[in-house]
Amino acid sequence: DYELCEEWGHLYPVPREDLINLHREHLLHLLEMGDMEKALQLLERIEDPGICLAISEQSLDQHPNLAASHFLADYLTAHFYMNLTTARRNEIQALYMGSKVLLTLPELSRVKYFHLSSRPLLMLEQLLMNMKVDWVAVAVQTLHQLLAGQEIGFTVEDIDNLLSKYAEKALNFPFALKEKRS
Repeated sequence: DYELCEEWGHLYPVPREDLINLHREHLLHLLEMGDMEKALQLLERIEDPGICLAISEQSLDQHPNLAASHFLADYLTAHFYMNLTTARRNEIQALYMGSKVLLTLPELSRVKYFHLSSRPLLMLEQLLMNMKVDWVAVAVQTLHQLLAGQEIGFTVEDIDNLLSKYAEKALNFPFALKEKRS
């Protein structure tokens, strides 16, 4: 049905907003089905870059599943980096990094942390508080790789400070040890 509507859009004048809505729904459907290749082909078929940007941003704002969010954040960063405001760019890059970290977690646990996908530092802190040390190690390694040369609102130093804070708390004993005398 989407493809038929797209053909009609080539034959008859369709208002810009309706065209954006059609392509957005088609894109979200393809991403929901896990067909990233067809989703990419759909975006490449759209000749007007303004419409393509609107479709991609609106789709991302609908908070699709993890793989779709990762795909859209990657696409927007790769194709429309200069068209985005600094705040929006940082938001999309944080979502990209957060989704990348989520993909390193065990599949059944991803749902618990999905709501933090746009806040990677907070996700890292949540993992630390939940004592998921092995997961934290992989997440930190992933973030270090992704942050190389990037500016997204937080730095490697912020990650290190967070880790130091929790390491200090882990060594903090709430009681005094008493000496035994023989």
